[in-house]
Amino acid sequence: MRRPVGAQGNAATCQQGRRTAVHAVTCLKERPETPSGKVAGDENFPVASRLVARPLRRHVHLFYVFARAADDIADNPELEADDKIARLNLFAEALVDPGAVSGAPSSALALARSLSETGVPTRHPLDLLDAFRQDARKLRYETWDDLLDYCNRSAAPVGRYLIDLHGEPASAYEASDSLCNALQVLNHLQDCKADRARLDRVYLPLAWFREAGIGVEALDGARSTASMRRVLDRCLAATEVLLERAAPLPYRIRGLRFSMECAVIVTIARKLRSELDRRDPLAARVVLSRTQYAGSFLRLIPYLLGRGLTSRH
Repeated sequence: MRRPVGAQGNAATCQQGRRTAVHAVTCLKERPETPSGKVAGDENFPVASRLVARPLRRHVHLFYVFARAADDIADNPELEADDKIARLNLFAEALVDPGAVSGAPSSALALARSLSETGVPTRHPLDLLDAFRQDARKLRYETWDDLLDYCNRSAAPVGRYLIDLHGEPASAYEASDSLCNALQVLNHLQDCKADRARLDRVYLPLAWFREAGIGVEALDGARSTASMRRVLDRCLAATEVLLERAAPLPYRIRGLRFSMECAVIVTIARKLRSELDRRDPLAARVVLSRTQYAGSFLRLIPYLLGRGLTSRH
């Protein structure tokens, strides 16, 4: 599978789109952001929880606000693809050359200052923008590898950003990528019906629909047919492989607080996968209850015991 593109490639893409971005600033009468109303509490994972060291929480929050603002543009059903890309190019321009374009998104400028302060590389948010630009035009994914290629830019950079922000080694990237990609696929399964209805976007592999003898129209049903369930189960089985690869992540993080955060997120991902295995996302959106979510934090007790035993050997 293709790895996330580097900062130089993204910077070149950004510069190529600069004329379009400048034109967008001239033509847009409103700010480039198109807020959906989603906030950190709507996510499947904790954002800048108290497990994150206090000095770093502000930076995590700024990264989240940036990513949410850009994602909202990519998912806005009222914008044309070219308009989405022009707006997203403004975000990239603000990261690469802050202040070069008047009217640059405030969330991008704030993140640019944060990156300068922390020394975290720009490539992580630029990779996200690359995925969001793809969202503007690409509505179908042929294979599982195609979907993972997208996840490597739409999800994995989040974990890599956090690893770099915490000063953790790049050797943790591999397990982090698997966890972030698993969470992304689980989110696609949660939203498979809504994505099809609002944006005619289908992330689940088309090849798996064909092998089940159905088309993407199966997502329009009030409930999953047996064939549609086979597609969902196949996605969940592939996601289980990702979660197995992600399991070592908390033990590869040196900082205790951040390792605890990772352990909680691994538990949340496993609980959500189990719920999607048990329930039908076409009948109703599958989410964890508050009790299940809180229970993920309680699972820290056996994790801490295990970490302590591991550190002694």
